[in-house]
Amino acid sequence: MCLLLACALVAQAAHALEFRSAARHGVVLYQQPADTAAKQFVISRGSPLEILATQDGWLRVRDRAGAIAWVKATDVSPVQTVEVLKATTLYSKPDTAAPAAFKAAAGLVLTLVENSRNGWLRVKHQGGQEGYVRIEQVWGA
Repeated sequence: MCLLLACALVAQAAHALEFRSAARHGVVLYQQPADTAAKQFVISRGSPLEILATQDGWLRVRDRAGAIAWVKATDVSPVQTVEVLKATTLYSKPDTAAPAAFKAAAGLVLTLVENSRNGWLRVKHQGGQEGYVRIEQVWGA
């Protein structure tokens, strides 16, 4: 019995988090997976969302603040973005000794280019600048 419980815990821990982003400005998040459900709030294009579950064309999501809601799957983009948690420097290479690529203010949304799984993310600003940021400096990856 203990072995079965241990295997279940390992399998759950191995489940990777799935993040996507709002496909357009004005995406409505609902209390339940239905057009007639109460509207909880509206988000902007590119806002990162953690996907928790899927149900009949709807996605149960969590935002950076921890709010949980439902969104139409068609309102979610497969593009993964991250939101900067506090003002930080992005580097030209995945190394804090590397030259700075640019600075990012808190709340800035960046497109995730690559997650090398070594604590660094390669990201791109909408203006075209690319750089590396530590994963703990952003939310959405």
